[in-house]
Amino acid sequence: MRTRSLAGVAAVAASVVVLTSCSGGGDASDQAADVDFSAAPAGTLAAWGFENADDVGQSRLDHAAEQLPDVEVALDARAFDAQKFTTRIAGGDVPDVVQMDRRYVTTYAAQGLLLPLDACFEAKDVDPTARWYQNVVDDVTYEDAVYAVSQFYQPPAILLNMDVLNKAGVTPDAFDTSDMDGLIAAVEKIYQGSGSTPTRLGLDPVATGQGGLWVLGMGGRLTDAEGKPTLDDPANAAGIDALNRITDAQGGYAAVKSFTDSFDTFGDANQFVQNQVGAQVANQWYPNVLSASRDEISLQAVPFRDAEGQPFSLASGTAFVIPAGAKNPAAACAWMTELTSTDAWMAAGAARAATIESKGGLNTGLFTGSPEADEMIRSQYVTPTGDSGFDQVIATYYDVVGSGRSFGSSPAGQDIQNELNNAITATLLGDKTTEQALADAQQAAQRAYDNATAG
Repeated sequence: MRTRSLAGVAAVAASVVVLTSCSGGGDASDQAADVDFSAAPAGTLAAWGFENADDVGQSRLDHAAEQLPDVEVALDARAFDAQKFTTRIAGGDVPDVVQMDRRYVTTYAAQGLLLPLDACFEAKDVDPTARWYQNVVDDVTYEDAVYAVSQFYQPPAILLNMDVLNKAGVTPDAFDTSDMDGLIAAVEKIYQGSGSTPTRLGLDPVATGQGGLWVLGMGGRLTDAEGKPTLDDPANAAGIDALNRITDAQGGYAAVKSFTDSFDTFGDANQFVQNQVGAQVANQWYPNVLSASRDEISLQAVPFRDAEGQPFSLASGTAFVIPAGAKNPAAACAWMTELTSTDAWMAAGAARAATIESKGGLNTGLFTGSPEADEMIRSQYVTPTGDSGFDQVIATYYDVVGSGRSFGSSPAGQDIQNELNNAITATLLGDKTTEQALADAQQAAQRAYDNATAG
């Protein structure tokens, strides 16, 4: 259970095959109502999607094993695959627990392929809105029922390369995304290029990887209250227009994308070491990568700000679900809630701290999706690093984690994200106007929604 992959570094672009004719999960709700989730957990538990568990994942697996000695876990470590999931369910090869990106959860819930977990939570005395951030719960709520046990929420912020900013005479407060004129002026002051080819970006906005952040942060919306796509909402244009201004100020989107694709993001010659960026939108896990280069770089961070100037972040991460037809749902409920208990996360915090100490790294925190666990891990294991810049970066991510918002729970969630990225790309390349790109994206997303909710 690698925190990097679980944070949604890259979403799987796959359309989900509709396998059932029902909508709203009637059969699944009936199965959940028949399960005694308070029964002592026992027997074999089949779990799928636990690819390459790291120290954080393994410590939690060990904790759950200690708490549930009568449960034998058969762990399938292969990565989750959307198409294989629907095929397995259709063929009757049903795991008891599956780990998947939260963007898929509502899709499967709408098709009746997942058990609602309200009875599970009640049996285990778990209040979802107390255990997890509200936006994390919103991600996996459909028709007033919660369908998943969430884990991880690693929010974005803007990382600043202070060596570059200082030489350019730009201060951190210039990177205020609610003041686009001031932001563009800072970007242009830092930007360097040869003709239209960038050699240094003032700001890498990560236009498609963080597209939802820009669109929602600038006042847009991706879904309505029922989860229907709203990509053609005129308010969505502001975020795309902001991305257009930022990339146009730096040689255009094609040039920016080609340049960023060349970054040695995870290596010793990363874009901060090479001074290829003045600033970059990055999720909370990335400073941990950069800590290996701490002797060569000087970092700070500022929050991403919405159109009103308030700190803004988006929920992302993975979750555990119980498929309809699971053979041991009671043990699945107990196992999932143990894996995400505060005690499990504290075991993970201890394991991560030991790993960092053995490698001489910096503890940048562990962002679990649970406010209580986050604060307890921070209090016990996140100590001053000796680098004031990294300390400020770490504090910034802790400051913004409470400002999170859900992408919006929708039966077409992954398709909406994919179509938004398609619209952003088409607009920034100049292939379509913003209005036309969003209209086309809306049509495609609406088709996916209609398929997912067909009854």
